[in-house]
Amino acid sequence: MIDQAKLESDDVEASRAPLLDHLNELRSRLIKSVLGVVAGMVICAPFLAKIVEWLLWPFEQALLRYNTRMLDAGKPMIDMEIIATQPLETFFVKLKIALFGGVVLGFPVLAYQLYRFVAPGLYKNEKGAFLPYLILSPVLFIAGASLVFFFVFPFVMEFALGQQAIGGGQEIKLLPRIADYLSLSTTLFLAFGLSFQLPVILSLLGRAGIVRSEQLRRWRKYAVLGIAVFAAFATPPDPITQFILGGAIYLLYELSIVAVRLVERKDQPKGMES
Repeated sequence: MIDQAKLESDDVEASRAPLLDHLNELRSRLIKSVLGVVAGMVICAPFLAKIVEWLLWPFEQALLRYNTRMLDAGKPMIDMEIIATQPLETFFVKLKIALFGGVVLGFPVLAYQLYRFVAPGLYKNEKGAFLPYLILSPVLFIAGASLVFFFVFPFVMEFALGQQAIGGGQEIKLLPRIADYLSLSTTLFLAFGLSFQLPVILSLLGRAGIVRSEQLRRWRKYAVLGIAVFAAFATPPDPITQFILGGAIYLLYELSIVAVRLVERKDQPKGMES
């Protein structure tokens, strides 16, 4: 009886030790990830004014397009500036931009720490399969953010400028706050950047055997509903931006089905491929 109790106690201690090792490893990886983000913030700090100026480029392009359209229509152009309504508003905006830039610059560190955390539980061939996704993920994020920066956001701002007319030749004076503008811009960047991770996520799930390409094909109607809901909450309340984001995500969903199918064929033993 004593031996049985001792054996059970030893089993508990043996299971507790690996758990503590995993928790210590997780803490170490989280600390290094935070340090990577802080390092990115420090790198961004001297260039905050330039970063804010860069983020204002879509607004300037939208204003230029709008004024060109007004000039062609024989209507007066408008002169608009971004304003701040609180003394420390610009300071906190720069702080948020520094954090945002720190996350972007620190993303390789975050991805590497994630890989090092899960790598001990992977086989050698699985490690080789996981690494390409770490490279593809930031590429897709940049692609989504670029789509916002060069196309979607200028279009959204131009659409907003065109909504100020209320009839009778009168217009509402639009005075956008710097905090609201940059909050909208970073929200769109993150929404599109994260949405472009869909092929990576579904491909990894397919490689793990959690989802199958046939399942994804059957789930199309539910995917469309989920995409519509996400696009409605992640973008400004204008249907055009929602349609662009929803259309992009749906296209990525279809590409994900193809990617998962390719993963399935690669994992199938020779002679069993259909």
